[in-house]
This record gives sequence, C-alpha cells and structure tokens, in this order.
Amino acid sequence: GANGVVGSNIPVATGAALSAKLRGTDNVSVVFFGDGAVAQGSLHESMNLAAIWKLPVVFLCENNRYAESTPFEYAVAGGSVANRAAGYDMPGILVDGQSVLEMYEVGGQAVQRARSGDGPTLIEAQTYRYLGHFGADNPLLYRSEEEEAHFKARDCIQHLKGHIVEAGVASEDDLQAL
Repeated sequence: GANGVVGSNIPVATGAALSAKLRGTDNVSVVFFGDGAVAQGSLHESMNLAAIWKLPVVFLCENNRYAESTPFEYAVAGGSVANRAAGYDMPGILVDGQSVLEMYEVGGQAVQRARSGDGPTLIEAQTYRYLGHFGADNPLLYRSEEEEAHFKARDCIQHLKGHIVEAGVASEDDLQAL
C-alpha cells in the first residue's frame, strides 16, 4: 500500500513472516519497496532479523532508477541493492525487472527457498518508471528522452505479448480481445 513513511511496510511484512513461522504454516511474506527505501533503517533491521531467524520473507526492491527524482547512482552506494544481502547472509539476486519470465523464475525460487526453511531472499528487480513519481511530476526535468525511449523499447508487457504469440499460447487477436 501507499505509506506515509517510505519503507514502513517492510517490518510489517517481516512480522507476518515471523507469524507464519511461529504458526508452522507454509505462508511466505513478500514485501515490495522502491529503491528510495533502501537506505531506511527499517529495511536493514528487518533483513537482519529475517536472516537470524530464517524467516519466510522475500524482500523485493523495484529499482526504477529514481527515488522520486533522485537518480539511483547519486543516492545509493555500492552500485546495487542486491549486493547488500551478503551482509545479512542471504541471497541477493539482481534480475531484469522488465522480463516477466525472469521475474517469475527468480520469485518462484525465492518463495521455495523461504518455504523450505532456508530463510529470506533479497531481489533487486531493475525496472523503469515511465511516468513521473506523481501526477504533476515531469520526468523530463531529471532524465532524457533518449533514456525513456531506450526503456520503452524494452517494455515488459510488449515483450511478454511477443513471447505468448511466438510460443503459440495465444494469437494477436486473442490478446487484443483480452
């Protein structure tokens, strides 16, 4: 959900994972947050406890390269979010967030790892936000038209559509009807 404090959903999801573990269910908590939340203490506290207690939680950072209008490279040290997982003795996976199929594969592996009692995973899905951060935000004030064009050419929905048609799962007409 939309939270007044960036990253405030992270400890809530970690608590849900603790509940699942204590109740002995096979539930897995998956928490989504943006790259703007990766410097919040609540993320690091949650990853630390999740790793110590081997909680069934998947931390999924949607790195769209801009925390509101601040470029990722300007605000985040170390070059990636996924590499932070090593400090908490959990897998850190960098994935092309523009690929539905890669996300499905990596997400499934992380959920299976959590269900099997092996603890949390941190996934950094590198993606792109086509529009501004909010309605009146003009992203061309902090990024270029060339950058936008590059990522729009890699649109995840269009690529999945191509895969579905090429694999014979559905025709263009079937997809259009949907």
